[in-house]
Amino acid sequence: MTAYSKMTPAEREAEYARLQGEFEALKARGLTLNMARGKPSRAQLDMVSDIFGLMQRPEDYMSDGIDVRNYGELRGLPAAQRLFADILGCRPEQVFVGGNASLQLMYDTVAKAYTHGLLHSPRPWCKEETVKWLCPAPGYDRHFKVTESFGFDLVTIPMTSEGPDMDAVEEAAKDPAVKGIWCVPKYSNPDGIIYSQETIRRIAALRPAAPDFLVMWDNAYCIHEFEGEYVEFPDILSLCAQAGNPDMVFEFASTSKVTFPGAGISCFACSEANMAHMEKLLTAQVISFDKVNQQRHVLYLKDKAHTLALMKKHAAIMGPKFRCVVNTLDREIAPLEIASWQRPKGGYFVSLNAMPGTAKRTLALCREAGVTMTGAGATFPYGKDPQDSNIRIAPSLPPVEELEQAMAVFCVCLKMAALENLALSSEKN
Repeated sequence: MTAYSKMTPAEREAEYARLQGEFEALKARGLTLNMARGKPSRAQLDMVSDIFGLMQRPEDYMSDGIDVRNYGELRGLPAAQRLFADILGCRPEQVFVGGNASLQLMYDTVAKAYTHGLLHSPRPWCKEETVKWLCPAPGYDRHFKVTESFGFDLVTIPMTSEGPDMDAVEEAAKDPAVKGIWCVPKYSNPDGIIYSQETIRRIAALRPAAPDFLVMWDNAYCIHEFEGEYVEFPDILSLCAQAGNPDMVFEFASTSKVTFPGAGISCFACSEANMAHMEKLLTAQVISFDKVNQQRHVLYLKDKAHTLALMKKHAAIMGPKFRCVVNTLDREIAPLEIASWQRPKGGYFVSLNAMPGTAKRTLALCREAGVTMTGAGATFPYGKDPQDSNIRIAPSLPPVEELEQAMAVFCVCLKMAALENLALSSEKN
């Protein structure tokens, strides 16, 4: 195959006509394939459904002398705190265990800063004239929606191969209106990047102008390798404390892609001073989250080692899907020089950068052919990708045979959009 940019106009025209024929044939299949979000597959959910067979005896409802069916234990079961602390590498007393969604805990943390202020806030954020928030992009659309929903000004920070551009972060944090930053430090959504040790060190050592600057450390994929061995990761709470910033970070995690997104458990971890502040606010809101489900997960997952063994089984299902995506792109797209993509070894996404100005068109063609993907621009604040280039591919939900069909559609659409873009460029010149 020849790179499209090296073809003559006539060759590109002939290639486009050929692709149109393929596109019409694909549309005629009446496909309905979905790669819009990073959902676990049916096979993964079935694999862990034996969790519901636990807790058959009266003693199964007792944990550290606590009857999990009753009121109490706002911070969560001590056994569940120990489980998350083991996985994250922090201390149990730093862990608050919630319901099935870490996003709910993230939203609630921002909401409490907005209505009441954080531990070191001069005033609640709702009393500030302007609140700005740093958003490494491409990033997680739901993060951006949380801070956008409170009316914050979202500031785009470029992502690099080592994590957020720390020169840009450090410069932006000099503004006292900048109150925080979103971080997905391991297998970042969507790039699949692991933050480098230097990036993590610089984050922990930040000296922001705002005394209540908040690092929202969403460690969603902390144990989610699908290729290779588990990658150890530093404890951000300890690093921030060592750097003189013990109260600057809230870390989040969940079992959404370990057991069930709809019926898992989640947590945040923070300094003990932050915990006391949050507990005071949470007391007015909730008596406790679902401790029966927390106990179920403690009995099922046991500890970090046992959980990592379970994640190997997830990897056996996930790995072939990611190889399908990357191998297809290598075969169909790489020689044409119309896109570049990441090669993650964990997480739930493949991030592709198409020719500038072609992402929306590519995904519109995909929809026409029956393939639903994450909307163009979703990986940037306000849903606006300035280059109209980034596309998030979520391979986890479909079986491999359906994924192969979806990738065939995607590649044809990506090629068509690139040729249309080149034709327009030629006309302008």
